[in-house]
Amino acid sequence: MGNSDIRMVYVLLDGVGDLPHPDLGGKTPLEAASTPHLDELCRNGVLGEVVSVGRGIAPESDIAVFNMLGYRFSHADYAGRGVIESIGVGIDFRDGDLALRGNFATLDEDGIITDRRAGRRIDPAEARLISKEIEESIQFSEPATSVMVVPTVGHRVTVRIRSGRPLSGRITNTDPAYVNVGGMGIAKAVGDVLRIDRCLPLTDGAAPTAKLVNEFMEQSVDIMAKSRINEAREDRGDKLLSCILLRDAGSAYPRVAPINEKYAMRFSCIVDMPVEQGIARVLDMKTYEAGGIGDYPLKARVAAKALDTQNSIYVHIKGPDEFGHDGDAIGKTRSIEDIDGGFFGSLLDRIDTDNVAVVVSADHSTPCINKAHSDDPVPVLVSGRGTRRDTTTRMTEEQARRGRIGMLAGSEVVGAALSVMRAQR
Repeated sequence: MGNSDIRMVYVLLDGVGDLPHPDLGGKTPLEAASTPHLDELCRNGVLGEVVSVGRGIAPESDIAVFNMLGYRFSHADYAGRGVIESIGVGIDFRDGDLALRGNFATLDEDGIITDRRAGRRIDPAEARLISKEIEESIQFSEPATSVMVVPTVGHRVTVRIRSGRPLSGRITNTDPAYVNVGGMGIAKAVGDVLRIDRCLPLTDGAAPTAKLVNEFMEQSVDIMAKSRINEAREDRGDKLLSCILLRDAGSAYPRVAPINEKYAMRFSCIVDMPVEQGIARVLDMKTYEAGGIGDYPLKARVAAKALDTQNSIYVHIKGPDEFGHDGDAIGKTRSIEDIDGGFFGSLLDRIDTDNVAVVVSADHSTPCINKAHSDDPVPVLVSGRGTRRDTTTRMTEEQARRGRIGMLAGSEVVGAALSVMRAQR
């Protein structure tokens, strides 16, 4: 059965899942937040749980979003977040290039990482200037090797290395907080003292690539230490841009079925971050502009309007994840409330829920007590008039456990939501 008469708004709240927190009286941010509009959707829908990538896997956003859109990758066939972000920011990436995701980070005098995100909010002009210094000063031992260093949002950077020979993505990360499993980045448990990891080859053929990455790391640390940008930052009391931590290497363009072919429907999106923009390009998904990261009412207006011509609009909302990484449970609660009023309140004013379904979930959980992604299940809500409701009344982790949908894999969510909608017709 086709999906051409279905209308759906599919919202992923980045990192919204959490665990009980003492600052919230033992509640999660979803439980503590006042969310009248999500509550309304819940009363007219059904809940369930989702493990976005797999049990025991604390996923990064890229692989989690692919799964939540219905694309299940094994470790061996995933392109790597570096490739996805390079595509997202418009870098000229070719098979055989090496692409990596990077973070500007701060080191102390002993080489210990004191902040993996260098204060998180970095002046874009300073980020561009220090990136250009690195590009112009690096001297690789391999002939005809060049590097592009492209800062994106905040502390985030994309790095592309091109050489006279094909490079390999089968290398380890220099970022000590993540392990590379076949291009898939997985958060790992770390101690209080972190240092830059040396890049190692995971196959014999990857040794030349690992050597180039180590040359980049060693030289860029020295270049950044001498940069006038850091002199100015030190004078202001800002955290230094001491190094770029690299992870999630890849060296081949991903080849997957376009999303419109997969679901036989017009599937579009509103996304802000380079990784989601890259996913949209890889899946050949129409993208709508809708202001900045926190422009929730505008995103709601654009999403509602898009349904005039599209079957589905996927909206990725970044807010809660950063508070999870910062361990700020109160801030995460306020972020959820802002999204409930600004996005969901505005959306419900503009759509007819007799004819438009709203699906809400998350790409992963980012518990404030962990300050990192986890493999904990996240709620999923499918709402619309005519949905055979369950007894749940709020979109929380606890109520999701008793929802009628049950437990889903991330790659099953869109299909399951479409099945619920088709059953209503």
